[in-house]
Parts: sequence; C-alpha cells; structure tokens
Amino acid sequence: MPMTEKELKKRDAQRDLGAELLESVTQMKSGRTGRIHKVEVSPIVSARMKSGLSQAGFAKLLGVSVRTLQDWEQGRRQPSGAAKTLIAIAERRPDILKEIIAS
Repeated sequence: MPMTEKELKKRDAQRDLGAELLESVTQMKSGRTGRIHKVEVSPIVSARMKSGLSQAGFAKLLGVSVRTLQDWEQGRRQPSGAAKTLIAIAERRPDILKEIIAS
C-alpha cells in the first residue's frame, strides 16, 4: 500500500540524506554495492585498443573509412573476410601491426 503524503513527510524528516549519499558513494568506491559493472567491448574495439591506434589510424590500416569502422564497432555492420583476418591479427598480435605501421 502506498504511503500517504503525511507518512512520507514524517519518514523524510527522520532521514539524513547527506549521510545516505555519502554512504552510497563510499560503497561505490569500495565496490561494496554488490553490483559488478562491466562494459562490453566489441572484439573490433578490443583489437583497435590493443593496437594503440585511434579510430582514424586503425581505419586507415584496414583500408576502410572511419565511418565503416564505427559501424563495425557499434555492431551495425560486419567486416568482410579480409578485414576480419586483419582484426584477428590485431587482436592476437598487435605487435605485428605496429611493425607494419613503422615500416
């Protein structure tokens, strides 16, 4: 049963919102919230990050536009066979890509 306006005011008058907020922030910083926050990263983003390249640099290396790379990273489109192979190499052996870029 929902609380009446009078009951809500009585409850709120007894609360220390500042202390509650501080406790919440403390729990979040310490990881005691009981929640695990994970960000899903696509394999394409992971490969690009491992290579140390920007979107523009990675797109240039793959021979595609930045827009195409963004579409792949967001899952709106899928890379072709050749691009998939290069992305797999970037994921597993980013040192090889760095060697290619350096030459």
